[in-house]
Amino acid sequence: MSNISFKELLQKIFFSKEEILRLLESQGDDRQLLFAKAAETKKEFVGNIVYFRGLIEYSNRCSKNCYYCGIRRENPFPHRYTMTDNEVYDAVKYAYKERYSSLVIQSGEINSQKYINQITKMLKEIREITNKEMGITLSLGEQSEETLQQWKDAGARRYLLRIETSSPELYSKLHPNDKLHDYEGRLNVLRLTRQLGYQVGSGVMIGLPFQTIENLADDLIFLRDFDIDMVGMGPYIEHSETPLFQYRDSLLPQTERFDLTLKMIAILRIMMKDINIASTTAMQAIDKMGREKALKAGANVIMPNLTPQKYRKNYMLYEDKPCIDEEADQCKNCLSIRVRLAGDTIGFGEWGDSKHFANRK
Repeated sequence: MSNISFKELLQKIFFSKEEILRLLESQGDDRQLLFAKAAETKKEFVGNIVYFRGLIEYSNRCSKNCYYCGIRRENPFPHRYTMTDNEVYDAVKYAYKERYSSLVIQSGEINSQKYINQITKMLKEIREITNKEMGITLSLGEQSEETLQQWKDAGARRYLLRIETSSPELYSKLHPNDKLHDYEGRLNVLRLTRQLGYQVGSGVMIGLPFQTIENLADDLIFLRDFDIDMVGMGPYIEHSETPLFQYRDSLLPQTERFDLTLKMIAILRIMMKDINIASTTAMQAIDKMGREKALKAGANVIMPNLTPQKYRKNYMLYEDKPCIDEEADQCKNCLSIRVRLAGDTIGFGEWGDSKHFANRK
């Protein structure tokens, strides 16, 4: 272990795995120094501007059977839904009127041609409705090169595909052992999105069963080495209707998972100074001020939910998800206050593209 002080460590340009572990294990004054350095880095490289991404949870139908997810294929309890075209377009019009300038369309993973064509049609219509002024992120799972190209041609700019863990061994414990849940296959889709010119996003869960702090250090190294453009990561929150729930008694307390997530955000901000980092909803599920704390630790993206309230309780990837009883206006007002409390301003009317993506080009 290096003998340099924690202050000196934070001035380094490149961290070894050993040094990342030291940052993850920081407590007390060192922990506060870490967060202060992350806030300073955020201000210098991306500014104290938070970008709204209006979130549309389009469908909770999914072909996957991931052991941690509440909308997994074999969970019989959620009422399965797919938003109508008009519901989607109403959400888009609301976001456009409120000058969000950016959307995220998210759903369970579906690969049928009907679904692929429907997304293509929606993308084209969204571009028409918004005079091509809306930046669109897709988070629709593993898709073929042909599909990804089709969606990009129709107007998608960014693609988010969370790896959830960079450890193949841990990945195999979180998913069934079949072709639908293949670690290398998921990585290949991430590579495809880069090759096709998308701004590429990924992310991990923190505090999973079987996960070690070494796994988390490796996750940060993975995100750095993949040269990711945007990241969404949050604490693992167990769901009683999933196979992993049986391991709930072996988990870190939620407060420790939350604290580790703040450190992961802060370290990644210092490591990858100009990427976009989301303050995820799961942070608020554990701590009422969770999203504000994530912004102060280095996050610069937040996602107001535009999904009609009647669907929200059935898009429960984890339990205790906040804001499921709110409509879009309530969500916007709440998050606007949270951004101000964090000392940031909202970049209304701005796409908020990843500076990292632009600088690479």
